[in-house]
Amino acid sequence: MKKKYLLEISVESLEGAMAAERGGADRIELCAELSVGGITPDPGLMLETFANVQIPISAMIRPRAGNFVYSDEEFAVMRTSLRTAYRLQLDGVVLGILKADRRVDVERTRELVQLAMGMKVTFHRAIDETPDLLAALEDVMQTGVSRILTSGGKQIALEGAATIAKLVSQSRGRVTILPGAGINAENAEEVLRKTGASEIHSGLSSAAPYGSGDYKKFEAEVRKLAELVASVS
Repeated sequence: MKKKYLLEISVESLEGAMAAERGGADRIELCAELSVGGITPDPGLMLETFANVQIPISAMIRPRAGNFVYSDEEFAVMRTSLRTAYRLQLDGVVLGILKADRRVDVERTRELVQLAMGMKVTFHRAIDETPDLLAALEDVMQTGVSRILTSGGKQIALEGAATIAKLVSQSRGRVTILPGAGINAENAEEVLRKTGASEIHSGLSSAAPYGSGDYKKFEAEVRKLAELVASVS
């Protein structure tokens, strides 16, 4: 039986989410300000997207751009945003918290996972800033997250494929490893084969309509990637 791979697409607007769905995405990562890596979308965008998109939606929970070491006040904002995502019935949230030494903040992350009340939680690429990804994997898995988004500590996932493969092997059956960063229709098959992952994440930044409004082009690029992913066996 042919293996089914899952494609997640990050977007920052309702139009982008609808275009990604039409193009064949399996899940949406909903953000604001993707140009800085994504921050928490406002509640209105969460609600609009939920009302108009049928595929699962995970909202970014990140109070600001920059590093992933948060003050008590910023952590409180994250808790509020997470409650909003739950109240609006989104499928999941995406977050990541580090300590000052760049290690995973297990205690705070676990608190947010518990607050998610059954929503799927993805620990994002904050893990790529940790000094030891394999050790960080064990820390993240203690928190109860469902997925870990990573480029293997490199700028793009293809460059970090060997490390991602180690994460996939080490995490097997306990958490889903989600390769992301720089993935497109030209390299997705290679990423999937080299990593052994069952899901991939892409923002298709070269085709993204941020500021241009060219959602037809974006939809076409998502479709190209989705068809490629569907063809991999």
